[in-house]
Amino acid sequence: MGDEEREEKLFDRREAESLLPKLEGLLSGAIEKKKRAEDIDREFNQVQNRILLYGGLVPPYGYLAEKKLERDSLVSGMREAVTCIEEIGCVVKDLDLGLIDFPSLLNEEQIYLCWKLGEERIRFWHRMDEGFAGRKPLGEDSSEPTKPN
Repeated sequence: MGDEEREEKLFDRREAESLLPKLEGLLSGAIEKKKRAEDIDREFNQVQNRILLYGGLVPPYGYLAEKKLERDSLVSGMREAVTCIEEIGCVVKDLDLGLIDFPSLLNEEQIYLCWKLGEERIRFWHRMDEGFAGRKPLGEDSSEPTKPN
């Protein structure tokens, strides 16, 4: 079955929260790999700027080749982690902030349960056309979102 034929998974709060330990590990790993790849990109830019500024400089080809392989490996690992999260049925909304949404239903309307890395539980939800700024609190004892006002 192709991706376009796969039915979107819908989560209730309990099911989504049961996945948080696994998602936390995947997301933390992806974020760390992204930061390390960005550090290497900055280093590449510094080398390029030095070459442009001073001209005629011979770049450290061996070192840069090793760094490129390292960067490629980090980016690949980051993509694999994000793909794994998405295959679970979650939506990675912002890798830098560590935001993940879980498709869910409220009164037959599709919504997202919203979780940010570091939060102990899923405490917020928002409509499909809203983002992080539109988060609304979930009821503490409920497995479903509170009804909108």
